[in-house]
Amino acid sequence: MTDERAKPLLAVLKGHVATVPPIWFMRQAGRYLPEYRALRGEKGGFLSLATDPDAAAEVTLQPIRRFGFDGAILFSDILMVPWSLGQDLRFGVGEGPRLTPALVDSLLVDLSDAVERLDPVYATVRAVAAILPPRTTFLGFAGSPWTVATYMVAGQGSRDQQETRRFAYGDEAGFAAIIDAIAARTIDYLSGQIAAGVEAVQLFDSWSGSLSPQQFERWVIAPTATIVDALHARHPDTPIIGFPKGAGGKLPAYARETGVDAIGVDETVDPGWAHASLPGGMPVQGNLDPLALIAGGATLDHAIDRVVAAFEGRPHVFNLGHGILQDTPIEHVERALARVRSRR
Repeated sequence: MTDERAKPLLAVLKGHVATVPPIWFMRQAGRYLPEYRALRGEKGGFLSLATDPDAAAEVTLQPIRRFGFDGAILFSDILMVPWSLGQDLRFGVGEGPRLTPALVDSLLVDLSDAVERLDPVYATVRAVAAILPPRTTFLGFAGSPWTVATYMVAGQGSRDQQETRRFAYGDEAGFAAIIDAIAARTIDYLSGQIAAGVEAVQLFDSWSGSLSPQQFERWVIAPTATIVDALHARHPDTPIIGFPKGAGGKLPAYARETGVDAIGVDETVDPGWAHASLPGGMPVQGNLDPLALIAGGATLDHAIDRVVAAFEGRPHVFNLGHGILQDTPIEHVERALARVRSRR
């Protein structure tokens, strides 16, 4: 067992029940920090920042220096995988990412593979791993195949992923080929991150909640299990966190059938139900509402206490139920850390 005092987050991901849950926040490196906004202003667009290893390493480390989180999450984006598969990627000012050509109108086989586009990410990992505080666990990540596919098919994000769901129903074989290509590249991508120095990885399935139970089994659970099996074979000591946002009542099946080592729970899930329904002893991550963090004060304190109490006796990583929002006051983040750690 990893020594809790040496790496508390990694210890919990490997099954240790901590008196004080380790803490990190999704999107903790980002727009709510003035130092991030300043650096992004210097570098220009998001992609130029994310593919500059020195700059991306600096962004990864900014919240560690400021707050002392127990985990550092690699600064990158889930769309690095489709970019490496040959789609063009841009982040326009004031709009979400765009991928071209959109696969709803084009063929996967017509894309020109560009795996070298991932090399700056590995360089970022090596740079961070060389200087990260020894106590801090380094987390890598990728998007899960379903969520990545929604962007590849539609060319952009959408509210209900209807275009991609239509595609999956209308051309199951064609959509399966897209999912398989994403899964294969994700295995190599996460393996490369691990080889470069990350100590655990998270699979983000941000849009899993839009699927029917049957489609969830086919496009979320099955490809995730493929990735997890391959990574466990290559890196048996590296924990994998699965985060199927919006899965709700399908969470227990996801936890049992994918083989992930830990499961992230979003803010819509009652933590008491999650504790009772998920496999005993399985590490759970979550699930403070990001809006409670913005609210602050007694509202924040009560929400934190409820999450911590619900997962008492289980390996628990304290986190948000999704990413930190850009208008989050820094003093509220400091209050949350102090509240969680007051149990020491």
